[in-house]
Amino acid sequence: MSKQPSKRYRAAAQVADLKAKYDIAQAAEIIKKMPGAKFDETVEISAFLGVDPKQSDQMVRGTVSLPNGSGKKIKVLAFTENPAEALAAGADYAGLADLIAKVNGGFLDFDVAISTVTAMKDVRQVARVLGPKGLMPNPKSGTVSDNLPKTIKEVKAGRVEFKMDKTGNIVIVIGKKSFSAQQLTENAQAALAALVKSQPAGFAGGRFIKSITVSASMSPGVGVDLKPYSAAAATA
Repeated sequence: MSKQPSKRYRAAAQVADLKAKYDIAQAAEIIKKMPGAKFDETVEISAFLGVDPKQSDQMVRGTVSLPNGSGKKIKVLAFTENPAEALAAGADYAGLADLIAKVNGGFLDFDVAISTVTAMKDVRQVARVLGPKGLMPNPKSGTVSDNLPKTIKEVKAGRVEFKMDKTGNIVIVIGKKSFSAQQLTENAQAALAALVKSQPAGFAGGRFIKSITVSASMSPGVGVDLKPYSAAAATA
């Protein structure tokens, strides 16, 4: 006996055809019209990529500065030899040996960890703690920098990191359900542009982006037309 769709899914299906594909602005409008939860849901883009996740040269990761922010208050921890500078720039925690000891002791009450280039030789001591949590500073994600004030301000303003998982899927936060459709559209466009640019140089396996959906925390996904992004990826 097949499982019946949930009440929420049936209500969402009254808003739009969930089997159709829409442009990103239409998808944002549909998400806004779907029944909401009792909390401010996170809105995300999910994409399935055509790369081989088993190949190290086909790993996809990057960052995007969302023009309207992510809607989330980000706690930043900075590994630095100059904690006063980092704290003045807005870091929630800053230090080096003291923070390394604290993290090794189980402290993980932050969303993003950044580090100066020179501090990284010491920060490697917590790689086993931060790595599995996706919190280890990394030059490729823009979280290793010698301009910490600039990096901290960008992260606080809405810079979002994305990284492909082991199955070739990638998720990028683009805001909150309380955002306007226009704000979600602008953030989604920035996120998809960043994803297209992250196509590995050696990828030659056909279509880079195979599917895109937009969804809120409690809503079904809304399919997005691939044409604009397939063409862009081919020339990226």
